[in-house]
Amino acid sequence: MSTYRVAQVASAGGPLEIVEREVQRPGPGHVRIAVEACGVCHSDAAFVNALLPGVRFPVVAGHEIAGHIEELGEGTYSGWQVGDRVAVGWFGGSCGHCTPCRQGDFIVCENLKVPGWAYDGGFAEKVIAPQDALARVPEALAASDAAPLGCAGVTTFNGLRRSSARPGDLVAVLGIGGLGHLGVQYAAAMGFETVAIARGADKADFARQLGAHHYIDSTAGTSVADALQSLGGARVVLATAANSDAITATVEGLRPRGELVVIGVDAEPLGISPNQLLLSGKIIRGHPSGTAQDVQDTMGFSALHGIRPMTETVPLDQADEAYQKMMAGAARFRMVLTNR
Repeated sequence: MSTYRVAQVASAGGPLEIVEREVQRPGPGHVRIAVEACGVCHSDAAFVNALLPGVRFPVVAGHEIAGHIEELGEGTYSGWQVGDRVAVGWFGGSCGHCTPCRQGDFIVCENLKVPGWAYDGGFAEKVIAPQDALARVPEALAASDAAPLGCAGVTTFNGLRRSSARPGDLVAVLGIGGLGHLGVQYAAAMGFETVAIARGADKADFARQLGAHHYIDSTAGTSVADALQSLGGARVVLATAANSDAITATVEGLRPRGELVVIGVDAEPLGISPNQLLLSGKIIRGHPSGTAQDVQDTMGFSALHGIRPMTETVPLDQADEAYQKMMAGAARFRMVLTNR
């Protein structure tokens, strides 16, 4: 009987341990994917530590998956074939019957199937996923580059393209880490006058290497808001930093009817008053990830413009070390587990 390896967590907060599982056949409308690479995302901590309802142990996390189809379940769409290169991101399938799904807004499905939560994720050699979760990987992208685009990539790309910004507008990206280093690249490629905001003057050169036209050091004497206003005010701020104080500090840097798009996660509330929004018609919007089609669009755009995540690849055997490095904030910038 054939087996495969997974990196699982046996109980909340425990280490990632390599164990063997029996290979299963995919059910109707599902495919089994041979995982070639899987990104390690900070959101995985929500499953490893049981911070969300319904987490069941043992947990196999991982929602930045890239590989190829090795078996099709009954009734799978004929457009998918064994050997096809595919990715699965935070969007791991939808229920198809809740109100958002019936309205075609699948990413806010009330029963969203996130890998590692709804079913075993990609910290493994194989994963079974529903067909509506599949995005086709361009030949130009290596699996280790495609994997992080299923969450970090699509979240920043989609956050920008669904914003109110248009080419030529001033767009600021708060943070140039795991999400932000992609956000700056996408903003520049989309034709925005791009501002990178981070801590410390030493990051200015790196920000410009990513494509930023301006750099704001949030620790300098001039406030972030004043620095943005000196450039004319931002049409959009994409807040990738997981720091509510830093996010709050950008609001006064928006131009009238400017938009703050929040994708960085922090449990602390934002310190924003209604007056800051009302008098100038500003908008604050939370942005979720993106559907399988959005992931495919992200990968296609990345391939076209030469945009790649900065990754550190390690074998599946070192899953726990990679996860701990990510949690310590030491990853530069995305840890990726590989199986070949």
